[in-house]
Amino acid sequence: MTIDDIIAFVEDLDGTLAVRPGPDDGSPEISWGDTFFYYAPDGVMPTTTQPFATIVTKDGPGDEQSRLDRPDAFRVNVAAGKEAFRDWTGHVPREAVPDADPGVTDTVIAHPVYGSVGWLAVVNPGRRTDEAVRRLLREAHHRARARDRRRTGSAPS
Repeated sequence: MTIDDIIAFVEDLDGTLAVRPGPDDGSPEISWGDTFFYYAPDGVMPTTTQPFATIVTKDGPGDEQSRLDRPDAFRVNVAAGKEAFRDWTGHVPREAVPDADPGVTDTVIAHPVYGSVGWLAVVNPGRRTDEAVRRLLREAHHRARARDRRRTGSAPS
């Protein structure tokens, strides 16, 4: 899977807004080149909710072990929720997860920074994780949509 494959897949999910910060939009430089996915059926970036998934293209502070400085390396991060997190790691999010190499590729792991809140991550998803990443993204989108509907009181369409 390429970054463009993932962006196209997620953008096809109803009500998804993909935000791609860059140098001309006032966003912090650390976010340039990354992509943030929100459930935003009105097309406006929410100010009170977090993205349901992201793609990052570089190591962030405290996350250098992912080694995203390698050529063509990127990581898909998904707000997987407690059940999916437990299914993939064998642990609930707040439990300590045995150390996994955060730079391992094509493997679903607890997010190296946000695993404690139920996020999963995959560096350079490929053949082994393609379907899993798609399923995790669909499920995260579904949960984000359901949260929005509860918050706004809107009915499913």
